[in-house]
Amino acid sequence: MSAQRLETIGRHIRLSTQYKNEPVRAEYRFTLENGMLTDEQRDFYEKNGFIVIRNLVTPEALERFRKRFQDVCTGKVETFGMTIMKDIAIAKSEFADGEKAITKIQDFTLDDELFKYCCLPEIIQYVESFTGPNIMAMHTMLINKPPDPGTQTSRHPLHQDLYYFPFRPTDRIVCAWTAMEHIHRGNGCLVVLPGTHKGELIEHGYPQWEGGVNKMYHGIQKFDPNAERVHLEMWTGDTVFFHPVLIHGSGTNRTEGFRKAISCHYADSGCEYVDCGDVQDLISKEVTAIFRKRTGVEDARFEDVWRVKSRLVKGERINL
Repeated sequence: MSAQRLETIGRHIRLSTQYKNEPVRAEYRFTLENGMLTDEQRDFYEKNGFIVIRNLVTPEALERFRKRFQDVCTGKVETFGMTIMKDIAIAKSEFADGEKAITKIQDFTLDDELFKYCCLPEIIQYVESFTGPNIMAMHTMLINKPPDPGTQTSRHPLHQDLYYFPFRPTDRIVCAWTAMEHIHRGNGCLVVLPGTHKGELIEHGYPQWEGGVNKMYHGIQKFDPNAERVHLEMWTGDTVFFHPVLIHGSGTNRTEGFRKAISCHYADSGCEYVDCGDVQDLISKEVTAIFRKRTGVEDARFEDVWRVKSRLVKGERINL
């Protein structure tokens, strides 16, 4: 075989090898390019619907939010606009007060101190990878999961967060959920069903639990009991970002202490309010009825609730 022929074959081999080793860029649906997430991280989120960023929020910042929560529980600060929640078992007890009586506060966007969580630069830089640059804080929670009294009411049924939201598109919504302490299966860590974010919004309702269920703790009525589940053990400052269609929940707190986490659901301010179908009928009526009772606005709609409690974090407020 001639030297020229050998050189031609060798060149073809080199070109073929080079082509095969070049990474094939995926078509991303659930994430955006802003330089924060690596391709590996984007691929993981695209496949699973969640990603955990370790040690993202400092203990010092979380301690400020913990102190503010304590001040809310003891009545040292006004709770204007906030929703204060108690576990159904604790609510029936005459002995629980202060921090032990409150298991969750929601809608803290109007509290400038707690709202600082929503604006933390270390969180927002990741949020932009899902929402884009115009960012609204839509739903906020500080969760104080109580020790379970044996009724298992401290657990949260499997659900999809989109069930509570009357705005779309779905893929431009994301939750940031930060552990304020070590969270594990013993004290009721999050459990997720990887890949379920690629599905549809499923019918929810109140679980038929013997020990009772907390107000608005709706759960999915039909799901595959054999589906893969991942329990997210997290340490102080770890933050999980997850898609609103991802099926998730949390277990009972089997320890003697309260388990704390803080979270915010963000959305692209270019999202639009939509008419919710039958699958969201139960929650829309329940939330709107509570809002009407609180405000006296008898003609309030589901979207009006969200307009009131949402707040711009970054960029321009377009629709929401």
